[in-house]
Amino acid sequence: MAVAYLCLGSNIGDKVSYLQQAVKRLTDSGMVTIVRSSALYETEPWGNKNLDWFVNSVIEVKTKLSPRDLLDLCKNVEIKMGREKTSSNVYQNRIIDIDILFYGDLIVDEPDLKIPHPHLHERAFAIVPLLELIPDYEHPKYKKSLLQLHEDLETLDDVFLYGTRVDI
Repeated sequence: MAVAYLCLGSNIGDKVSYLQQAVKRLTDSGMVTIVRSSALYETEPWGNKNLDWFVNSVIEVKTKLSPRDLLDLCKNVEIKMGREKTSSNVYQNRIIDIDILFYGDLIVDEPDLKIPHPHLHERAFAIVPLLELIPDYEHPKYKKSLLQLHEDLETLDDVFLYGTRVDI
């Protein structure tokens, strides 16, 4: 089984409840096993500072799914929870967002699937929760630990401890 790390975020309504619902849907699929999760963090929106703040968490999962199938599962959960997709690249408020950060040590570079997440090294809201789980993990592309990537961040967006872990 592969180990993958998923970043979950919500910035609409009962954000914590949406994260919990997403974790339950992922688990109920029977396709992933949640191993552990980071704490919850309230985070400044990335890409559009005019959006509402997010609650984010990172979960470690084990899965037999391929990276493509894991992406499909994540997108299916988002759609079932009411996430509306737009055709533009404009960042907007969202009920749930689930991104694959890492899938083992794989590097995948396809038009609609990039692993490790292509902006991970720029996003404190993903790196900080990952530091709880795998601080010494070496990014497969940049060959730096997550701790080093955190130290290299040019802008430290606001990331505040929000609460305990998502129920798993």
